[in-house]
Amino acid sequence: STLPACLLLALMLLGPALSAQDERGLIFNLEAGELCLQSDQCKSGCCHRVNGLSLARCAPKAAEFQECSPKSIYGVYYKCPCERGLTCDADKTIVGSITNRDFGVCRDPQDSYRR
Repeated sequence: STLPACLLLALMLLGPALSAQDERGLIFNLEAGELCLQSDQCKSGCCHRVNGLSLARCAPKAAEFQECSPKSIYGVYYKCPCERGLTCDADKTIVGSITNRDFGVCRDPQDSYRR
């Protein structure tokens, strides 16, 4: 009977956080600087860590000409992915992703057509 009580408590705590789409929650819609485990938790869509020993925090996405990482399935980045409309010109090989060296620079794909 402890399991249903724990489940009920979890639902009571998570319910408001999950239902408040526009409001900041306990687990989702986190602001820049707040601790995170996955990028899906952050309003910006980037859960960032400085190195392997640091805690991950929500951070803004990379702007044009800033360093970036291609979108990944891992959910935590050393360099945030690019803002909407920009592409991350990076080493997208499997070796680059395994060694955490798949960083690049955000570029506007429209710029190549203007030259």
